[in-house]
Formats: sequence, structure tokens, C-alpha cells
Amino acid sequence: MKTLVIYLMADPETPDLARSAVEGGADVLEIGFPFSDPLADGPLIRRAGERALARGMRTRQCLEVLARTRELVPATPLLPMTYSSLLEAYGWERFAADVAGAGGTSMIVPDLPAGEKPEVRRVQLVAPTSTDERIAYAGKQTDGWLYLVALTGTTGARDDLSPALAGLVERARRLVEVPLYAGFGISTPDQAHAAAELADGVVVGSRAVQVAEDGPAALQAYVSTLRSAIDAV
Repeated sequence: MKTLVIYLMADPETPDLARSAVEGGADVLEIGFPFSDPLADGPLIRRAGERALARGMRTRQCLEVLARTRELVPATPLLPMTYSSLLEAYGWERFAADVAGAGGTSMIVPDLPAGEKPEVRRVQLVAPTSTDERIAYAGKQTDGWLYLVALTGTTGARDDLSPALAGLVERARRLVEVPLYAGFGISTPDQAHAAAELADGVVVGSRAVQVAEDGPAALQAYVSTLRSAIDAV
């Protein structure tokens, strides 16, 4: 069975949205901790982060959202996704400890390359531009699964699945032994199906954040369409 990962921005409504995503078929949830300069994020997630910051969502408030989410979805892996400057300001060890204390199972820090801060256990990312050496190293360092960035650029919905994904999956299959989950630019059920034909899991972010603006019921319905699409592989 393929894994479906859904990204949501940390906000007061996020725990209820997370529960709806899981009821719709999400296996794993990424919880975005907003940051003022999110280099890897496209306009939808960037705007969601700006709204969260404007509503007072700082690291402590995001950890409280994480803890409330854990109460509502006790069996679902929860991964904060944020940037290294936030961890630097909060304290690396303190952040890791507080994430674990709030129910986080790992984390994703897209601007922290494999090899830096190895004591911070996290899911590593590789891209089509990554060398074989970097993919192999990230595969050894990653926590549970390897995040395949399907395209060069920021997150965001695209019209078609990135043609670079197939080659990246083929290389990673030769070089690493952990599950491979593909993300960036996947927004429709057809794209999720195509990605699941290649990878072990699919990550959907920008479109999920957009649909979540319409509330839990809309998000659950959308996630259900993704679930059906990848289950058909």
C-alpha cells in the first residue's frame, strides 16, 4: 500500500483539519511551522505562512498545535516542517526535544543539508540535481523515508507531473534502501496516481493547504480522491 502524506500549515484550526485529512485517508501529516523567508515554498504555502504569522503563530504556539493534533490523531506520524533559522533561534536540542514532547515523530528541514547537525534526526530531501553520492548519503542519514523533490523549484501545483521524477526514482532505487516518497508539484488525483506508480509514497502540500481554507469537510473529500487514486496503483 502506498503512503499518502498531507501538508498543513500550523494554525489554530489545524488539529481539526488534520483529523479530517486522516479520516480522508492520509497516512502521515506534515505540519508547517511558519517562517518569514520560506525559500522552498511556493506562493500558496508562503501566503499560508504569512497568515499564520499574522495570527501570532510562533514556535511555542506551533508546538501547542502539534500537541493538540497528536491528541486528535494518536496513531498518525506527525512531522513539523520548517527552516533551520527557526531551530537556530529556538535552540537545536530544545526544538528536537519539544517536538518529541508534543508528539512529533520526526521533522523536515529543507534548508539543512544531510551531514549538517546530524544529531537532529529528520527526513532528508534529494532533488533531480542531487548527485548519486549525495542521494546515497542522504539515504543513510534520513529518518524513515527519503523525500524526493520531484522538480527543481518551489512547491506549488503544476499542470503535469514533473518528467524528472522517474529518473530520480530510478537512481534512488539503486542507491538507498529506505522508502521513497515524492512531493512538490503534485496536486491532482491523476498526478498522485502517476507519482505512486513510481514512488512508495506521495506528498501533497500546496493544494491541500488551499482546499483546507474551505474547512475540514472539503479537505476530507479532497484527500479521499487522492487516497482512491493512489490505491488504484
